[in-house]
Amino acid sequence: QSSSSLFRKALAKKGFTQTLFAASTTRQINVERRIEELNITLPSPSQPKANYNIVCHASGNMLYVSGHLPIKANGDLCTGRVGPESGGKTVEEGYDAARHCGLNIISTLKDQLGDLDRVEQVVKVFGIVNSTTDFKSQHLVVDGCSDVIMEVFGKPVGYHARSAIGTSTLPLDMVVEVEAIVQIKPE
Repeated sequence: QSSSSLFRKALAKKGFTQTLFAASTTRQINVERRIEELNITLPSPSQPKANYNIVCHASGNMLYVSGHLPIKANGDLCTGRVGPESGGKTVEEGYDAARHCGLNIISTLKDQLGDLDRVEQVVKVFGIVNSTTDFKSQHLVVDGCSDVIMEVFGKPVGYHARSAIGTSTLPLDMVVEVEAIVQIKPE
């Protein structure tokens, strides 16, 4: 058996089916209508905060989305370090900040693509959490981003690979930064 068929069988045992890998051309959802139904308001698309001029780069049918900050709809930046045992922010506060990163990524996708239904697959999310050295639950913080992506895009489009790491500092003292790789449908 090939490694891909073994991988698919392993996923099937966990409840995933081949639709996870199938093209979503038969998908019957309007993502923006779903956002309205979820009562989600997307923030304005973010602008670069340093010496780069794009928030995402397209290569073929892939979009490489630059790291997004946890900027709230009112423009406030979520700042601080996560690590309640050392006087830092709680997991819940970190989760909320990561959710704002996810909303900002979705806003950028809307701005760049015009139509969120052009998202074929959220391929990967990479989250970096500003955390104290004794904090070991970065994965629970980055769930904030993953959960909002799943809420908005649903199955199978929202399923993604993910990494979550901790660091001792982030630019602007932000709580978390998240970047993404997204496969898009042709226009």
